[in-house]
Amino acid sequence: MGLLTEALLLPFAPARGSVWVIRQVIAEAERQYYDPATVRAELALLERRLEEGEITEEEFDREEDALLDRLEVGMGRTSGTGDGTA
Repeated sequence: MGLLTEALLLPFAPARGSVWVIRQVIAEAERQYYDPATVRAELALLERRLEEGEITEEEFDREEDALLDRLEVGMGRTSGTGDGTA
């Protein structure tokens, strides 16, 4: 951007900075949410809850499906495709 453009956009700098921060926070939250290690740990915890009788088979199946979907997306993100396909 040119100097004139920067000068004209200067009053909006705090808003642009806030948008950047929000984008960074969202990106980090998504990284943690889809992290395969995190999802695998949650799957192990889910299995333990089933074995201890804290949840029913139906609850286990429903939550396991959601976690496996997250794992698939996470594996696609780490392999570089970004579209959730491995």
